Amino acid sequence: MSPLTTSVLLSLVSALCYALAAIVQERIASTTAPSRLGLLRSGRWWSAALLQGGGALLHVVALGLGPLTVVQPLGVLTLVLAAPMAAVLVRRPVSRAAWRGIALVSAGLAGILLLTGADGDDSLTRNGQFVLAGAVLGAVALLVCTAGLVRRTAHGSRGPVLRSVTLALAAGVAYGAASVFVKTLADDWTSASLFAALPLLALIAVLAAAGLSASQASYRGGGLAAPLATATVANPVVAATAGIVLLGEGFRYGLSGVLLVSAAGLAAAWGLIVLTFDKAGMPRDPGEGPGGGEFKPVVIPLPASGKDRTAKRRTVAAP
Repeated sequence: MSPLTTSVLLSLVSALCYALAAIVQERIASTTAPSRLGLLRSGRWWSAALLQGGGALLHVVALGLGPLTVVQPLGVLTLVLAAPMAAVLVRRPVSRAAWRGIALVSAGLAGILLLTGADGDDSLTRNGQFVLAGAVLGAVALLVCTAGLVRRTAHGSRGPVLRSVTLALAAGVAYGAASVFVKTLADDWTSASLFAALPLLALIAVLAAAGLSASQASYRGGGLAAPLATATVANPVVAATAGIVLLGEGFRYGLSGVLLVSAAGLAAAWGLIVLTFDKAGMPRDPGEGPGGGEFKPVVIPLPASGKDRTAKRRTVAAP
């Protein structure tokens, strides 16, 4: 089997792992009460984390065996696979609008990746690492704060969806930057000591943890398609932007390539809008509360009757 064929197969398995992880994360978010530390005691959450870690490892190996222009576009299969798999595994229906949004996002993202050139420096310089780290950490913090503000101020069915998309964008930014730093670390591994690589390893760990946390939170109230599509787009776009700005990469075919990339970006953006409004207009799943979790029980005391003066109580679902 040739290295190119192996890289393609590994990319397919990686996309499958990411899709399964997204489905598990979304089900956890829609069937459990919000809890930051409670997830650490959940076997299902750890299975999603292992699936994501396995997908990331396979993706790194695939990049080592095959060209970036082949491996990266295959990442859109995560979005393509997740919707039908969710329909089969957890019986979550996929609307026509959602299919249309998925198709637009997939086509736009594939166009952006295929038109991004590969010429440029192999890895980030020390100054480039500081610039990217500061920009990404600031962007992730701003997006998380914005999501919190949306949660407190937005009303109606679109509030949770906007918060979900904002958190998914934060996750995609964190994952995309982590990929750039992983590539830099891999390229400089033979020439750098372990002690010199520790700060970069720590930064990658922080970005990975932030991405996983934001990704999990993004599925609460946002369904599966919209947050997954947002993170799927943001991840490689951040990596491509870092390559263009900091590594001197560009787009193929000159001005024509720039115009084609702009059209692909508009298609991906329109697909995200379709997915967001489709989720905002859909009725919630049975058993889901206003924030995407379970209904919280409300205890209502009933008046005593007869000689029994002890208050009887019953539990009803919260509206």
